Amino acid sequence: MRISVIGCGYLGATHAACMAELGFEVVGVEIDPVKRAGLAAGKVPFFEPGLQDLLAEHVASGRLRFTDSAQEAAEFADVHFVCVGTPQVAEGLGADVSQVDGAIELLAPHLTRPAVVVGKSTVPVGTAPRLAARLAELAPAGADAELVWNPEFLREGFAVADTLRPDRLVLGGATPHAEELLREVYAAALADGTPLLLTDYATAELVKSAANAFLATKISFINAIAEVCEVVGADVVDLADALGHDDRIGRKFLNAGIGFGGGCLPKDIRAFVHRAGELGVEDAVSFLRQVDDINQRRREHVVAIATAMLDGSVSGKRVGVWGAAFKPDSDDVRDSPALWIAGQLHLRGADVRVYDPEAGKTAALMFPTLTYAANPIDAATDADLLLHLTEWKEFRALDPVAVGDVVTRKQVLDGRNLLDFDAWRAAGWTVRGLGRR
Repeated sequence: MRISVIGCGYLGATHAACMAELGFEVVGVEIDPVKRAGLAAGKVPFFEPGLQDLLAEHVASGRLRFTDSAQEAAEFADVHFVCVGTPQVAEGLGADVSQVDGAIELLAPHLTRPAVVVGKSTVPVGTAPRLAARLAELAPAGADAELVWNPEFLREGFAVADTLRPDRLVLGGATPHAEELLREVYAAALADGTPLLLTDYATAELVKSAANAFLATKISFINAIAEVCEVVGADVVDLADALGHDDRIGRKFLNAGIGFGGGCLPKDIRAFVHRAGELGVEDAVSFLRQVDDINQRRREHVVAIATAMLDGSVSGKRVGVWGAAFKPDSDDVRDSPALWIAGQLHLRGADVRVYDPEAGKTAALMFPTLTYAANPIDAATDADLLLHLTEWKEFRALDPVAVGDVVTRKQVLDGRNLLDFDAWRAAGWTVRGLGRR
């Protein structure tokens, strides 16, 4: 069996490299010439642990190659994965599915023999049946060009493992023939015990949106509770530990902090609410608006605390910021709360110096007026306040005594509640967390 991957951004490049790792011959279709040239040279244009080596290995072996020709992919492959982006529309909350539509329009006219097209992009419910009809209309193979919806559940920082060893596989709208082919594609994962769920299109489309909505709700819940803890003098970390012992709740995603960001959760919950409104059931998910509002408020809350720690004004004060990516093990700064906070302090007159182990370049493209440091000590030098905003292990390993030697004032705001408060306080620091005593 041969595989094509349409769209070689974060999802597509990861999927293509992992399919090659599983032993398949793979061609990636990427119309951006710069991105395609980099991938063809074995270079990943973003940071994802383990992916660079995997992609370079299989480009070098010839098992993975890249093209801009949908016709070449159609002639080459038996299974075609659609992995293009569905960003938030520029003027609204809904998802922009133009790239998904474009992928079908590009590929379908060249499908002259039986083929299975597999949608992995996150789309509004109701998209797959429309695409299936369009596929059958445009493909010379007609009904033998089948569409299956197979949502992705990748976590940035763990994308390779999540592709090779997924925690579940969902196939929406698969015929027996399509199911057989995809069981072969995912044979290694199925042999390891990965559950396979066969559903209709609508259920498969909703799984990713519902999962992200639930995770976002859990994060915003504990962040709302953190605000209550600050008022009454409780400790949100102890509280979350106590909640986590209830197996109906669990401890994961109960870490209070500056909120969620990235290219998935924020735009996916907004698109979910928007689509529910189009379907006439917006009231059923209206709580997600509050989830989004709580998340945005966390960023403003951190700016307010930082301002208070700087005697009521940040103007002219130096602030060291550890972290720019929305999460560790990633260089993704899309909708990053860390970068938003740094940017707001800068706009209010602070001299902000940012360090991130991987996201410095992507952050500089997003917010070029900030100053970017070469290392965490450089970021902290002469700082009146230090902010810990992305939970890289590197930051937690730093010696608070050594950091204290370079700052102007020993005060730190831990936006992730992960520093060793006792050790930092013992080194003479004033330490503030979120929802902490």
